[in-house]
Amino acid sequence: MTMLITNATLVTVRQGEPVVLPDHEVLVENGVIRSVAQSGRCGREGIDEIIDARNLVVIPGLINTHHHLYQSLTRGLAAVQNAPLFAWLTELYPRWRRMDYQAVKLAASVSIAELLLSGCTTTSDHLYIFPPGSGLRMEAVLDAADELGIRIHACRGSMSLGASAGGLPPDDCVESESEILADCRRVIDEFHDPAPYALRRIDLAPCSPFSISPELLGDTRDLARERNVLLHTHAAETLDEQAYCLERFGRRPVAFLAEHGWLGEDVYLAHCVHLNDEEIELLVQTRTGVCHCPCSNMRLGSGVAPIARLIERGGKVGIGVDGSSSNDGGNLLAEVRQALLLQRAGGGPEAITTAQAFELATTGGATVLGRDRLGRIEPDMAADLAMYRKDEIALAGAVEQDPLGALMLCHAPRPDRVIVAGKTVVRQGHLVNADEHALAARLNELVAKAFH
Repeated sequence: MTMLITNATLVTVRQGEPVVLPDHEVLVENGVIRSVAQSGRCGREGIDEIIDARNLVVIPGLINTHHHLYQSLTRGLAAVQNAPLFAWLTELYPRWRRMDYQAVKLAASVSIAELLLSGCTTTSDHLYIFPPGSGLRMEAVLDAADELGIRIHACRGSMSLGASAGGLPPDDCVESESEILADCRRVIDEFHDPAPYALRRIDLAPCSPFSISPELLGDTRDLARERNVLLHTHAAETLDEQAYCLERFGRRPVAFLAEHGWLGEDVYLAHCVHLNDEEIELLVQTRTGVCHCPCSNMRLGSGVAPIARLIERGGKVGIGVDGSSSNDGGNLLAEVRQALLLQRAGGGPEAITTAQAFELATTGGATVLGRDRLGRIEPDMAADLAMYRKDEIALAGAVEQDPLGALMLCHAPRPDRVIVAGKTVVRQGHLVNADEHALAARLNELVAKAFH
């Protein structure tokens, strides 16, 4: 299958800097970009589909480094609209106890649809609750991703410490550590694809350093490194978490992770809101990835992550929408704008540039997830692309000033077309592989019956 996108305005990263390339074309073959050139130079012989993109801004597909796709089941819940993280979790765990395969697959489908309709082509998902007897397995998320056509890092999460052992969740929400490790091995063996252009990878991801035992933290680390998969968890999200770790372990969260070998090139951490200078330097030096989730951090009142300082020091930083119960939305383009505005609110307009914001969701996310074939429009990169109409009212005027700045500063428009691995998954602003209104109606019906 070959595709030619011609007469486009491209926005991408070249040699470490975002650039705008007017009147360019992109040749795609079998899901991979083969050529990028001035329009008219790629040739037309043997092309299966030609897309005239003269009215479109084309960017690399956006990369979401942290999500909980199942949480569409409980977004907007009145009982937690004004709660901080720990109270939010303790209210939600009993509801999540009701989840099964069908509920999670439907919720994941809705969350994935929302991501695709914002221009996101790759997502990480952190599923860490597997209620005993529910029949819930990782396949619920993987099947939803396959059907809608998104590229995914599916994180096999874990919780083994229930309330009786000093944890936050009820005992009937956690698994035994032997069951956790056995299923981690199973999903890696069955579903992990290490190939450069893989649509599906498996990462291992305890919910948090304090939701499992130190022994399981070490066993998970060892298994991930034995199988060459990434490690992921939440860290330094709230001051309550910091106090909890100091009381229980005598260490701040990042120091506790470091003590257990949980920092490095193969680790990415969600949030990292409460970091001191020493911890910032440690994350930078160990090349540990950071997933910035600005809307969730603001929604829960967790604080403002020191993203500008991490970027200045050369840290690995990507963007994440976080779960739909703490963000209440999954628009990744809007999340990038929020990240830019939030850093400027405390650090001034020089804190983060529009170019740096763009990199958070493209090359930054690719680096955090260890995907060197994602995040740019150039030969041998995956053909993951998002296209936005220049005549969208949200971009009007701004797009003629600066296409990159328009996408970062204006309210996020819906993309006209989204392509993943060379296949169109959004066309004319609507999903190709599902009916978004039918998905929403089915989820509304389920939530009203079982998760209200």
